[in-house]
Amino acid sequence: MNKKDIAAIRKQFKLDTDLLKITEIYKVYIKQESSDFYHEESQSFSLLDREQQELFLTNFKKVLGGKLGLKLFEVKFQEQAEEQTDHTQRLLYEGLHSDEVEDWKENMQSIARKMVQDAQYEKDIVVTFIRGTYFKPTKRNHDEEEVAKQDEVYKNPFILCSMNQTELPKRSLVFDFNEKEFKSRDMLDPIINLTSPIGGFVFPCFTDNAADVNHILYAAGKANKPDYHFIENVLDGEEIMTAEDDKAVFEEIVKEVAGNEMNTRTLASVYDELNSMLLVENEEEDESLSTLDTKEVERVLKASGVKDVSTEKVERAFQKVIEDKTYEMKASHIVPSYTTKSIKIETKVANIAISPQDLRYVRQVTVNGKRCILIEVEEDTIIEGFTLLPEELLE
Repeated sequence: MNKKDIAAIRKQFKLDTDLLKITEIYKVYIKQESSDFYHEESQSFSLLDREQQELFLTNFKKVLGGKLGLKLFEVKFQEQAEEQTDHTQRLLYEGLHSDEVEDWKENMQSIARKMVQDAQYEKDIVVTFIRGTYFKPTKRNHDEEEVAKQDEVYKNPFILCSMNQTELPKRSLVFDFNEKEFKSRDMLDPIINLTSPIGGFVFPCFTDNAADVNHILYAAGKANKPDYHFIENVLDGEEIMTAEDDKAVFEEIVKEVAGNEMNTRTLASVYDELNSMLLVENEEEDESLSTLDTKEVERVLKASGVKDVSTEKVERAFQKVIEDKTYEMKASHIVPSYTTKSIKIETKVANIAISPQDLRYVRQVTVNGKRCILIEVEEDTIIEGFTLLPEELLE
């Protein structure tokens, strides 16, 4: 799935839409440090009152929030062993296409049991599964909010899972209007935190409006902090790389090719090249245009002015760093936010924040045998209300 596919389905999690219909919902309450289900219930989603429906829909939208590679990850399923009967891909596929609601519930129950099989949670959690259908018009309407009866649509059945922690309400002082007196609130029913899911997934992935049952979209609770144990043991998924991992791999590859030292002009040129790839991607709406393989890394480094770059050098660097010459990275994972002050320069004297597009105006120079950071500016520098006097560079 690409960001456009995710955004399209995400915005349909709302009341009274023709493009997304949720049929069943199954909820499990699991107490902290327990491997047992404290409570579970399954029902038709339409039987929930509108307020509950809206709360859940907002939560499901939160599951799909965040960027690919940061909080959302397309995970490939591991191959299923012949003797394995609880492979998650199989449970999801059978549950998705089952005509019997009870069969769907049993399969989701099996997945929920895998979540607590060899892991316990610090707080009570609620695991929620829904089964529904997402409709996407074959022709893009003006707002894609409604589908006319004569319109043709892609019909995509899906299962979504959300994991949410619970919180105990704090004791507080309230005013009772009936009794006209102040009272302490002693209600201690746990509150399900539907605003910040700690994890979840959507099955299957959708690619070019077709279901990809060999991949699942996993959602982490925090950016760059996927639950690898959950991915491997609950989802039966293969290893993933985060945006942070991609950035670290790229940096190590560049060091292998160009060495550990680089001036700011060259580094700024690298960021310029990567940003140009992202601009083309946005214009063409094709994420493959910002993919960095060995050939693209070689091109970027040469265009940035790095000396002695060759195909052999780059391929050796890939093999040494990631042990895979066919590995591909996303430019969006590597370049910091291009126009914001996302690059941090930290020294004992001062910390400086600068945008990649302005990095070329910063240099490290030697003055009287001392290392200094030189920043080129177009305007007067004001500190604590005082305009600094210009000084000639010392010899």
